[in-house]
Amino acid sequence: MLEEVERWLRTRSWSVTDRPLRTVLAAKRASGSTVSVVLPALNEEATVGEIVAVIREELVRRVPLVDEIVVVDSGSTDRTSEVAAAAGARVVHRDAILPRIPAVPGKGEVLWRSLLVTGGDIVCFVDADLREFSADFVTGIVGPLLTDPEVQLVKAMYDRPLSVPGASAAGQGGRVTELMARPLLNMHWPQLAGFVQPLGGEYAARRSLLERLPFPVGYGVELGMLVDALHLVGLDALAQVDVGVRLHRHQDGQALGRMAAAIYRTAQLRLARGHLIRPALTQFERGTAGFEPRTYSVDTEERPPMTEITEYAERRVA
Repeated sequence: MLEEVERWLRTRSWSVTDRPLRTVLAAKRASGSTVSVVLPALNEEATVGEIVAVIREELVRRVPLVDEIVVVDSGSTDRTSEVAAAAGARVVHRDAILPRIPAVPGKGEVLWRSLLVTGGDIVCFVDADLREFSADFVTGIVGPLLTDPEVQLVKAMYDRPLSVPGASAAGQGGRVTELMARPLLNMHWPQLAGFVQPLGGEYAARRSLLERLPFPVGYGVELGMLVDALHLVGLDALAQVDVGVRLHRHQDGQALGRMAAAIYRTAQLRLARGHLIRPALTQFERGTAGFEPRTYSVDTEERPPMTEITEYAERRVA
């Protein structure tokens, strides 16, 4: 590990307990900053309501830390939107945001579009599939942005147990992180080797940074954002906070394979802009005639920095 990263781990890695809520609130009042929480959601009716309810009760009603909670629904076929609205979130449908540019599937697409329908100086992203959600996920990653003007982006770090029927394996979650993202970062961007959960979906950043970053539309958004933020603002503007344990719904092996391929493609484009290899992944499933190939495109479309979008500039002037 680089000496720079060892120093960063001592000075930019914290615990949620390092900043009491009263300290964070005082900093928010002093700075006049506003905070938006965004939950990208697709068929998460089982979990989204509890997450919204916890944030609304503990960080809106009980203490005024969060100014708005926005759920961006990317085409759910269940009751995600209704459940989220009933819990107190403002629900916006992905396709209704910036209709001039047709939406494409992908988490990064939703996060990018969310900048147009939120107003916070600080934007906090939280995945909508978390179980046993704690408000610490929000206070922990928002806290450094309110108390330290030099910090631009904060990732949550946590234990990720892998839950299987009848058992839970400690530390075995985050399989794509350990098998794909961490090796890539250590080999190609060693300054980012100190991030415990580089692919985690819980992070907060200043709008002034987010609006200058391109957004990979799919699963590569977290890795791409870290790499691009490193180049734009430097390592000392990035930080991480330990918020405990993260429990969520796990995907099957083939879905993880497609995720890993998309992340690799995002890294590849940043290593050398251009088409280095065929951006496709072939997987195999057993069918009636034996193993049958299924080929998926893993090419990674990216959205430009939001500052290049006319509607965003007009919104800010208005």
